[in-house]
Amino acid sequence: MITDPPTDDDEVQPQPSRPLLEARNVEKGFGDGRILTGLDLTVEEGELLTLMGPNGVGKSVLLSCLAGSTDPDSGSIELFDGQSPTEARSATSVMLQGQSIDPDLTGRENLQFYGDIHPRATGDWRSIADQLELTDDLDRPAREYSGGMERKLELTIALAVDADCYLLDEPTAELDLSMIQVVHDLLLEYRGDGKTILVTSHAPLDAGIADRIAFVRGGRTVATGEPSALLEALPPVVRVRGDMPPESAFLGGRLFQRGDEIRGFLSPSAGLETIENAVEREREHVTVDRDPPSYTDLFNYYTYVSPIDADGPSTVADESDRSDGERTERLEQ
Repeated sequence: MITDPPTDDDEVQPQPSRPLLEARNVEKGFGDGRILTGLDLTVEEGELLTLMGPNGVGKSVLLSCLAGSTDPDSGSIELFDGQSPTEARSATSVMLQGQSIDPDLTGRENLQFYGDIHPRATGDWRSIADQLELTDDLDRPAREYSGGMERKLELTIALAVDADCYLLDEPTAELDLSMIQVVHDLLLEYRGDGKTILVTSHAPLDAGIADRIAFVRGGRTVATGEPSALLEALPPVVRVRGDMPPESAFLGGRLFQRGDEIRGFLSPSAGLETIENAVEREREHVTVDRDPPSYTDLFNYYTYVSPIDADGPSTVADESDRSDGERTERLEQ
């Protein structure tokens, strides 16, 4: 029997891959308060995702649920194509801020303890501790550590595991700018090796290394997208120097001070002239102009200004490829 050769229409189309981590409609509360109120989140394999939002919005609670340290009240969480967080523990490494270190042990003893209990622990902690400038303090009791030293020890413990997925809670908290850059370089190196990384943060600096950012507000994910796409989608940013404009002239009635300037977002119903007329232009050195958005502007918009969509998070797409250098070009803004 002779059959016709297959056409393009006959070819089997590849099925889209499932995310490495998927949380759907996750809710969690304590007492009478609800922390997570139906949060959705996906993390793709090999992706570095930064989960952003101010303190108290549920980022750490979500990470505890993803790590299997606590159970959500409702909703579903799956890792590695169908595993529960508890089932996936051997393939994940978790840093939960303030919950890993035994203060009665030295830094070295803490590292040895976690190295003994994780099935995929490695000896990489020595080089990681060196990079984080922690080696000289490893024989001190952890109770003597500063907050920044604790973060470095927690991060060393987490990264010294050959995991497929890293869940890192505020890894740059209480670190100085030079050490933040060291941490960023480490995370980009791991991501370059194909590792999947979820970082929680309330620091705009941590947006620059992300392949994708997800913003949390009101216990839900309110927006996701690549950093460049999220920046391009922002309303125009207005910068005022030399005077204090009225809040009513800006979107959401919110002003943000950075150094000697006031920043805010231009309302669709108001032009730049509206703000110019609201300040005392006759005063010397008063300027009103538009300014390219920074990651701080991005954080402020999705944390304090943007409306929350009742239908779920907005997704901002960006098909452009970016190098690591392009990801970090806005770090100082």
